[in-house]
Amino acid sequence: MTTPHIRRRVLLGVAAGGLTALLAACGGGGNGSSSNDDSTSNSTGKGTQVTAELSDFRIKLSTEKFQPGQYTFTAKNTGSHDHALEIEGPGGEDRSKTLEPGQSTTLTVTLKSGSYEVYCPVDGHKDRGMETDITVGGAPAPSDDNDTSPGNGY
Repeated sequence: MTTPHIRRRVLLGVAAGGLTALLAACGGGGNGSSSNDDSTSNSTGKGTQVTAELSDFRIKLSTEKFQPGQYTFTAKNTGSHDHALEIEGPGGEDRSKTLEPGQSTTLTVTLKSGSYEVYCPVDGHKDRGMETDITVGGAPAPSDDNDTSPGNGY
């Protein structure tokens, strides 16, 4: 082979390797969300574990007491409609991907002191009562065991 052919092949190999590395680094994406089933692809599982049961049309959290720090929320769709979990407050806004009935995912967030709204961002679900408030670093927000009202349904 001639030298230009070897250079061209080496250059193509380096370019292909660089493109592969770039695609691997950018892969996955999403708003801090993870998988659409029982796996935990975008979560390290660090921090305090909290279960969030998403049903039609309620959110039930496994704890009422939150201190500043890292939390991994396991969102479980126990309802018969698509749901997701969004947490919004002083630490920012984080959302899971939308889950079909029976699916679960994890969402790892860092909570700072203050009040947060936890709700389902799927069309109209928050308005139907699928929301709850939490307080980080103080007394828990008043609620009925962090269950929201059952809403009107579909």
